[in-house]
Amino acid sequence: MSVPVITKIVRTDDQTARNWFKRWGAEGIEGLQDRPMPGAPSKITKGYEEQLIANVRRRPRTLSQPYSMWTLQRLADYKAEQTGIRVSYQTIRRVLAEAEIVLSRPQHKISSPDPEYLINVLAKGCTRL
Repeated sequence: MSVPVITKIVRTDDQTARNWFKRWGAEGIEGLQDRPMPGAPSKITKGYEEQLIANVRRRPRTLSQPYSMWTLQRLADYKAEQTGIRVSYQTIRRVLAEAEIVLSRPQHKISSPDPEYLINVLAKGCTRL
């Protein structure tokens, strides 16, 4: 096959396909293996990610935390306390996003047990409680 045909099949650009051909020509089949990536190794493991997902699916108070809702920063702090591994809240967000979990902002409602409260609020023109 030609490079343009291959690039359509694997959805890449011509230069990338040519680079792979060049590596295959120079090194054979071993040249097609992924090479080590630069940078520091990941701090978290698959087990850490699984524990994080299990934790976020539980209410914080059931884990002896002093709050009732998770935030990304609270999760990062909790996991650092539990595992000794400190990661950023962006890392927590990425792991949760890969598991299709999104933390939303809490919705605050102001309410009262007073039966007159709702009548007074509606009389003032408030439509959002």
